[in-house]
Amino acid sequence: MKESDRLFLSAAIELAKKGLMTVAPNPPVGCLILKNGCIIGRGFHQKAGEGHAEINALSSAKESPEGATVYVSLEPCAHQGKTPPCVEALIQAKVRRVIIGHLDPNPLVSGKGVILLRDAGIEVEAENMPEALKLIESFQTRMTQKRPFVRIKTASSIDGAISMASGESKWITGEEARADVQYWRARSDAIVSGVGSVLHDNPRFTLRTAEFKSVRQPIRVILDSRFRTPRDANVLTDGAPTLVVSNSGIECFGSLSPSELEKADGVIPNGPRDLENLLKLLALLDCNDVLVEAGAKVVSSFLKRDLWDEWVSYVAPILLGKESRRLTDLDIVSIHDGLPAQVTERKMFGSDLRLLLRPA
Repeated sequence: MKESDRLFLSAAIELAKKGLMTVAPNPPVGCLILKNGCIIGRGFHQKAGEGHAEINALSSAKESPEGATVYVSLEPCAHQGKTPPCVEALIQAKVRRVIIGHLDPNPLVSGKGVILLRDAGIEVEAENMPEALKLIESFQTRMTQKRPFVRIKTASSIDGAISMASGESKWITGEEARADVQYWRARSDAIVSGVGSVLHDNPRFTLRTAEFKSVRQPIRVILDSRFRTPRDANVLTDGAPTLVVSNSGIECFGSLSPSELEKADGVIPNGPRDLENLLKLLALLDCNDVLVEAGAKVVSSFLKRDLWDEWVSYVAPILLGKESRRLTDLDIVSIHDGLPAQVTERKMFGSDLRLLLRPA
């Protein structure tokens, strides 16, 4: 691929990020149209059920796209969904070239868009760019593993505590770090927590800043084997969607209708410890990203079963002592048995350090 093509494709990938929080269950996609050395159209997928990036770019074109080069971060769709196939629109527009950042990870459709474009006489270059893959990794996880991308979020002291022995945890981290949590919630289609967190803090797990007012509220999933969640708890009464998973089954609250569980197609977790089927259920409910925002028991349950893809760890410069509650309850007796992780990013928020980690 020419360096100039790569630069325009990178610009399409950056454009796609504008839809990162609003397009689920679809992946974010960006598109640029270049003709005679000038960008004549650009667009990104803004919301599920609305125009895809290619359609928006064609609609914005300042002149006829005939003979133009199209840069799109993800392979154009070749199937009829809530909107018509983008491949047909590109063929009808008589574009000359289509440069693709990554093939569609859905094994049922991957490569079909490329074939149809080439059959129509359009020159196609497809390259699986790492930046394009990272943009759609949650969608890819759902397509290939039949579960959402799982992101764990924790806030702890430098001696590994998440609260005092009494359960007091407000606030370990500062205001800037807590504001950053809103970003990760906005990235998420569901937030998983345990009844212990509900009983101690009565949280909402909702988006509360004007910056994310156009982003839909994530589904709160409360793991509660004996259904001890108080009926007046915020997660049951504030109107936002909630699932309570107990040993007796699943109950829906807020804007989540029990009829939506019909999408589950018989995949119902056998209680709150059945994380594998819980994640399958959330995938069938169109969740690409899941945020685990919980105490040591729930966090450890995901770690033990290797059901995590990224860890957002906030570390505050404070010591909470030996009587505090630990970050995990993992039984590890040897360094060689420790759970390895790879730090992919370090960033300061006020006096707090945020680490992004991936499985090693």
